Amino acid sequence: MINWQKLIVEKERLFWILHTGGWLGFGLVYYLGSFLDDKRDIWLFVILLNSYAGWILTIPLRYIYRKVWHLKPLQTLTWVVVSSYVVSLFWAVIRNVNYWEIYKHGYRPDEQLMYLRGTLDAFVMIICWSGLYFGVRYSRVLQKEKQNALSATTMAHQAHLKMLRYQLNPHFLFNTLNAISTLILMQDNKTADAMVSRLSDFLRYSLDNDPIKKVALKQEIQAIDLYLQIEKVRFAERLTVNWDVNDECQNALVPSLILQPLIENSIKYAISKLEDGGCINISAKHFGRDLLLEVTDNGPGAEIKHGQLKRQNGVGLPNIQERLNALYHNDYSFVVAQNQPKGLKVSIRIPFEVTQDDQ
Repeated sequence: MINWQKLIVEKERLFWILHTGGWLGFGLVYYLGSFLDDKRDIWLFVILLNSYAGWILTIPLRYIYRKVWHLKPLQTLTWVVVSSYVVSLFWAVIRNVNYWEIYKHGYRPDEQLMYLRGTLDAFVMIICWSGLYFGVRYSRVLQKEKQNALSATTMAHQAHLKMLRYQLNPHFLFNTLNAISTLILMQDNKTADAMVSRLSDFLRYSLDNDPIKKVALKQEIQAIDLYLQIEKVRFAERLTVNWDVNDECQNALVPSLILQPLIENSIKYAISKLEDGGCINISAKHFGRDLLLEVTDNGPGAEIKHGQLKRQNGVGLPNIQERLNALYHNDYSFVVAQNQPKGLKVSIRIPFEVTQDDQ
């Protein structure tokens, strides 16, 4: 939520800093220029008065420009020119009075005091002030629009990631509920109750963890273990799972539930197709600046073309690839290949990042 009070305070502070700094800069340049004419010491006081007069007279311009900000360009330009000219007239009078009454100490040479002398110079100075005001304000408007566009893009990006992550849950949920229903029909209430408990824990993990954020691999393994315990109720001894995770990879950051769809695919297309069951191998290794994840099975395999499976209506693998692309852009790889001697192998390479506690 935007803190409007904070924005207003920062906007006011920026104006006064730039406004005061600008007129102090004018006075400094004016003072340094006086060395060329060998002015008396009292000239410094005249400079301060002229700078202060400019500081005071240009403040109303700010409020005038606020009012005309949304007018048509020609109307705004007209207001700027007229307002700047009026202010420059007042400032020219003040500057001339300060010069004659303070610096000259009332001395009057043959030429008479001309109150509007130097109006053009004053007008140029005020126009410059106006240009800087509009320039800074336009810059802030553009920056705000850029931030709004970036915020909208980020929100869309996050919504896309959440959609990709959560669309997996109904698929898994349907299979699990179907298995629980079968257990209830077989009056195996104890196993059904345990399965419901594990399903509850797994879904709680799925919903509690933001799909946009990454989690430690050891946390991901715990969630996958819950999932595998549910699947082992369905497949019993037909499902064997081997883990090969290096200790240094335990705290590596990975997208939450990035491996679960791969394991689900292996169970659906490999383990379930084998009468005697099969084996799934899951590995994680640290190589250079990368984390290498791999899921293999010993099932019948599948047809692969250009590194992609030719299954119809597949959700899991395209989903993973989209999530990896959204999170890592081009700094990842996702490869599907035939496993040896049989089965399928899916390899993922992502940057090796660790949790803050481990750094």
